[in-house]
Amino acid sequence: MTATIADTIYQALSQKIITGDLAAGEKLRQDHIARDFETSHVPVREALLRLEAHGLAKSEPRKGMRVTALDPAEVREVIEMRVALESLALQHSAQNMTPTALKVADRARKDCDEADSMPQWEARNRIFHRAILTPCGLPRLLHAIDDLHIASARHLFAHWRPKWMQRIDTDHAAIIQALKSKDVSAATSILVRHIRRAN
Repeated sequence: MTATIADTIYQALSQKIITGDLAAGEKLRQDHIARDFETSHVPVREALLRLEAHGLAKSEPRKGMRVTALDPAEVREVIEMRVALESLALQHSAQNMTPTALKVADRARKDCDEADSMPQWEARNRIFHRAILTPCGLPRLLHAIDDLHIASARHLFAHWRPKWMQRIDTDHAAIIQALKSKDVSAATSILVRHIRRAN
């Protein structure tokens, strides 16, 4: 699927908000964004609406669109939703997990461990979680989880960026091992602990 201009703008702005390069309260000016991306206001509007749908921006009367603040209550809700939805996805995924899918997930695990910056690690961490969950074959569930990862990533950057260091993720390794052994219960309980601990 070819990325549209709106997709490109959304990806660029969401990444800046997630990493904190665009701070809470900062105004997202349509004309400036359109100029930066050498495009009309239409794709910019579409990208801003998507940011709003993902809770990264908020439209305020007479003030325009601004970057939202991190809400601790929302962070707790996101964690609980991730626990519920990723557990469900993993239980279905484990039943459909092929040797090829396991190899893809294990490669994603290694890539994550080899990340040399927090932005690189966060992107690869999302890829790892997607790799272990994609075999569930439930696109709506996966889409909901992707949305939660965006919200979760912003919190991760705010809290972990100052103290981030390259490390081997033993939880990721343990999840892969449990999936190889077809121990769905162990894989799920490790995933739940992992989500709660990471946040």
